[in-house]
Amino acid sequence: MTKDPYELDVRPLLKSGSDPFQAIMSAVDGLAPGQPLKLSATFRPVPLFSVMAGRGFAHQDQPLGNGDWEVLFTPEEQVDEVRVSAGDTDLDTWPDPARQLDLTDLDPPEPMVRILAVVEKMQAGEVLFALLAREPLFLYPELAKRGHKWAGNFDAAGETYRILIRVGGRKGHENAAD
Repeated sequence: MTKDPYELDVRPLLKSGSDPFQAIMSAVDGLAPGQPLKLSATFRPVPLFSVMAGRGFAHQDQPLGNGDWEVLFTPEEQVDEVRVSAGDTDLDTWPDPARQLDLTDLDPPEPMVRILAVVEKMQAGEVLFALLAREPLFLYPELAKRGHKWAGNFDAAGETYRILIRVGGRKGHENAAD
C-alpha cells in the first residue's frame, strides 16, 4: 500500500531569507512509516540529498520552471530491515542483553545521553537493548568512536526503534568516568 506523500513547500521560507532545514527535518520526523515527502524549493537542494539518504530516503527531482524544483523523497528501507554497524553482521554470536532501557518518552538528545552513560559503565562484550521513539542517527557515530557495535530496526508497527548495542573497547576513552 503506497502512502500519499506529505507535501512541504519551503519556497516562501527561502524567499524570505530563512533557512528551511529545521522545517524539513521536522516534516521528516513527522512522517508515518513508509510515507514519502514531496518538497518544493527555489533551487535543486543537492546537499539535502545526502542528508536524506542517511535517513534511508531515495530522491527523484524535477524542475518546475522559474528555477523552482520539486523533489520526491521515498523511503528505501522496509520497516523490518535490520541495520547493523560495520563489520559485525553475525548477531547470533551476541549474548543476551545484560541491560534494557525504554527511552520512548524522551526527546533528543536525552536518549543518546542516557545510552552512552549506561554503555560506558558496562563490561566489554555485554549487550544493551533499548527502545526509542525514532532511529538514533546521531548515536551511531558516537558508538563507533567508542568501539561499540550496534544493530537496530523498527518494530512491526513502525513506531518504536529497537537497538542492541554490544560494548567494545574504550578507544580514546581510557580516562572516561565510571
